Amino acid sequence: MGRKWNNIKYGKAAKDASRSKIYAKFGLEIYVAAKSEPDPEINRSLAMVIDKAKTYKVPRDIIDRALDKARGGKGENYDQVRYEGYGPNGSAIIVDCLTNNINRTVSEVRAAFSKHGGSLGVNGSVTFMFEQTGLVGAANVTEDQVLEALMNKECDVNDIEVEDDNVLVYTTIENFNLAQEAFKTLGIEEFTTCEISMLPITHISLSGDALDKFERLVETLDELDDVQNVYHNVE
Repeated sequence: MGRKWNNIKYGKAAKDASRSKIYAKFGLEIYVAAKSEPDPEINRSLAMVIDKAKTYKVPRDIIDRALDKARGGKGENYDQVRYEGYGPNGSAIIVDCLTNNINRTVSEVRAAFSKHGGSLGVNGSVTFMFEQTGLVGAANVTEDQVLEALMNKECDVNDIEVEDDNVLVYTTIENFNLAQEAFKTLGIEEFTTCEISMLPITHISLSGDALDKFERLVETLDELDDVQNVYHNVE
């Protein structure tokens, strides 16, 4: 895909190296989303997480186990927590977590930043550098087909990227579901991309030692069990 898409944490090329960890994180995210209402037809937040999981080829049995656990009404409670910080050379990083122990999580996240030349910031310190964006994409469609479907749904988009036979739409949060519906009118049943992400408004470039430290920092954060998503503004 394009440069913006490559910045997203679970890049399609990178996911195979840690497939089991990604599956586990999606299983937890589905469980947490389903605790209030395990029916995705009613719970739109749950439906969105399941749609996203499918684009990463999360097996159906993992999704079903998470839903069954939520239906059981037992299990630990998890909090959604966002941390913001700076990597080498002032690079901006957002870390989204699901945790049953906030003290443990903040300690691990802070240690990762400190170890690799970064520092944990306060709430709001870097989020203004990012824009919450809906991403919806599918294969075996053309840009013209997608544009017509979006027009029929009166769905405005921020940008469209095309690579081979895959069309990716960037849209506002308000139009995210509408964009999905537009694709479905084209007979699309499975998306190649379907998620809400934090995309940087501008990018910075790193090189040499700063880039090495940054990459190790992001890798260390990704490996933490409580971390669900890592977003940054480095090209």
